[in-house]
Amino acid sequence: MIHKLEVDSVLLEYGSRRILSDVYLKCETGKVTGLLGRNGIGKTSLMNLIFGSLVPNSKSVRFDGVAVPKAYAVQGLLSYLPQYNFIPGSLTLKRAFDDFGLEYPLFEQYFPEFRLKYKSRVLNLSGGQRRLVELYIILKSKSKFVMLDEPFSHLSPLMTDLIKECMEEEKGNKGILITDHMYPHVLDAADELYLLAEENVRLVTQIEDLEQFGYIHSAH
Repeated sequence: MIHKLEVDSVLLEYGSRRILSDVYLKCETGKVTGLLGRNGIGKTSLMNLIFGSLVPNSKSVRFDGVAVPKAYAVQGLLSYLPQYNFIPGSLTLKRAFDDFGLEYPLFEQYFPEFRLKYKSRVLNLSGGQRRLVELYIILKSKSKFVMLDEPFSHLSPLMTDLIKECMEEEKGNKGILITDHMYPHVLDAADELYLLAEENVRLVTQIEDLEQFGYIHSAH
């Protein structure tokens, strides 16, 4: 069965500045949905209001047609990778994986550099390793949907390729929404693509759409 996450009727303003208006976005299980847009245009704000941690002027967020204003409060529905580190640095890797109900040996199979590191504390990892652990944990979480904000930041090329493999596997179990300023990775991973520009979200059907709205040109 295909499950569907939809957001529309969004209005987000900060004082006199309008950030988002009349946004519509859909994410389905079985697909990776990409969201592109210039820095500071509102991509993170859109993810936060879908998650329910940001309250806009108005919005409608629905899962399979049922309104869910606070998705973060519904267990097993939506997991979110923010741009900042969220796993306490004092935890060991084993404890972090146990807390999320995940098996550490499976992670080691993907990323052999972490073999025998399960007793290491998260704060002792490099920035890229810490990002990878948090990204993997969210991606593999037991949720119908996951949102990944800047998932490829700080990752090595090898890590990036392996995470894309994980995404390809996991989309069979869930819907995945990703945004990243490293847009070639988003283009490579996404089955469906949206562009946030001028307060609005547009469905992208061909690469020329990104050129038309000046996104690719502005990203260089």
